[in-house]
Amino acid sequence: MSPIEVVPGQVEVVVRGSRSTAASIRLLDWSRTDEFEVVFAVEAVDDGLRARIETVTVSAWDGAGYLTEFLDGLARDFRGWEGEWSWVNNELVVAATFGSGGHVYLSWTLRAGVFSSGWESTVTTVIEAGEELTTVAANVQEFFRQG
Repeated sequence: MSPIEVVPGQVEVVVRGSRSTAASIRLLDWSRTDEFEVVFAVEAVDDGLRARIETVTVSAWDGAGYLTEFLDGLARDFRGWEGEWSWVNNELVVAATFGSGGHVYLSWTLRAGVFSSGWESTVTTVIEAGEELTTVAANVQEFFRQG
């Protein structure tokens, strides 16, 4: 099964791990608030868990922290890296580690009520480095180009 699913007629991308059909992340409901900021929803599903954040905001002031640039960088380093790389937003954290067999472990942490007593939920998708990760990066980039 492909790790990416672009839903026809909708602005939506599903990232599904190649090792497990249960874990998936869905980016949806993309909209632009102004020329400098976009908002989208993210949903995590894994073995009985379903968590959703309705509003993840990414602005031009996030600079190199853009999720698309982060994923593009991971795809360029398909031969691997040491330690954990991460992209952090108030509502969403994506952490990447390079594992054995040329797999990248993408941990997606959804955070609600960051500045109060909210909750966190993490789902990990396992993506093959190289072509699959390049496809993930390209489809997420296309998701953010909508509108």
